[in-house]
Amino acid sequence: MERDTVIVVGFGFRGGAALASLQDVLERALAAAGHPAPQALATESAKSRAPVFRELSTLMRLPGLGVRQEDIAQMITPTQSQRILDRFGTGSLSEAAALVTAGPGAELLAARVVSGDGMATAAIAALKGDL
Repeated sequence: MERDTVIVVGFGFRGGAALASLQDVLERALAAAGHPAPQALATESAKSRAPVFRELSTLMRLPGLGVRQEDIAQMITPTQSQRILDRFGTGSLSEAAALVTAGPGAELLAARVVSGDGMATAAIAALKGDL
């Protein structure tokens, strides 16, 4: 029996990012991925407690999940930022958070995209499989 596809939007964002930054990058990522319906939002654990991330999660009526930095650091991502690599041990926080949360074998539907103001990034991962 085929199970539903799990779709996760991963985020990275600067401390000064506004809700509008996250909403903008979410729209850009969804458009790049063909407008799938996500089941969850994800970011690094400390960032998951940021009011702006919690607010987006509430508005979207989706769980806003935190991913341990140790798990993020294990993920090899197609896009690379030296600043993010130095801080989190992976090239893209948004891609890594999406992939880790979607599960082993997940693939990116949309690689990292950047908000218009440069304050946030998002990527979308999907996991398909059989039960």
